[in-house]
Amino acid sequence: MKGRQGRENLIKILFATVALFSVLILSFIVFFLFREGIPIFRVTSLEGFLLGVEWYPTSSPPSYGIWPLIVGSFAVTALASLIAVPFGILSAIYIAELAPSAIKGILKSAIELLAGLPSVVLGFFAMVVVAPWLQETFDLPTGLNILNASLILAIMAIPTISSIAEDAIYAVPREYKEASYALGATHYETIVRVVIPAALSGICTAIILGMSRAIGETMVVLMAAGGAASVPHSIFDSVRPMTASIAAEMGEAPFRSHHYHALFATGIVLFLITLAFNLVADYLSNKFKEVGSGTL
Repeated sequence: MKGRQGRENLIKILFATVALFSVLILSFIVFFLFREGIPIFRVTSLEGFLLGVEWYPTSSPPSYGIWPLIVGSFAVTALASLIAVPFGILSAIYIAELAPSAIKGILKSAIELLAGLPSVVLGFFAMVVVAPWLQETFDLPTGLNILNASLILAIMAIPTISSIAEDAIYAVPREYKEASYALGATHYETIVRVVIPAALSGICTAIILGMSRAIGETMVVLMAAGGAASVPHSIFDSVRPMTASIAAEMGEAPFRSHHYHALFATGIVLFLITLAFNLVADYLSNKFKEVGSGTL
């Protein structure tokens, strides 16, 4: 017994050490991000940085307004979510509740394969296939725009949403469905009135994490969004999201220059937005879990 207890304590210590090491790495990354980004506010105000509509960090005098970058990030994320959420949730419901076993295996494999596609491949597809098609179909000056980037981001977000939502639906206790059938409900009524409300916490988490996946993507928006650092007025306008701006300009920014610090400050804003998404996902997960438990 003493030897077994010693091994258990050793395993606990090992797990605690690994967890602490992960927290320390994250803390160092966040510290470095803020250390390199904060100095930009010596030359521009927080309001001017966040709400300024001109991003010309290399002009004379330079302008460090990232509002067009923020709007571009949210524009492509919102449109991608409008496309990805219905497809992701409906595919999860079909795979978990409706699909025959043979088709279920094929669909799960296809979604997993879709999740494994490199973002640079999807970005290249957006440039050479989707962009010319959009340009020709809608008679546009360029096919590299919000719609192009959103379509590809939706393809990337669907596997995340579908997989997490499917796990949430599978986690619904079988007793709930059997009780619904016993009361005379049809399969459709059981899915709509029992399964989905019971899995709502996981579904909401899937949606928020899918949006986080979209807003944090770099390569696709760099290749497909057009790269124009201006506030868009339609889905056919080119934009430059925050991730694309950081990726495109970091290699050319002189070390510890104002441009360099501005890009890190942009990373801070992106980090805080992603953190907010995750906090909202956690809040909704706990809230709907409590509501579902009380209702059912």
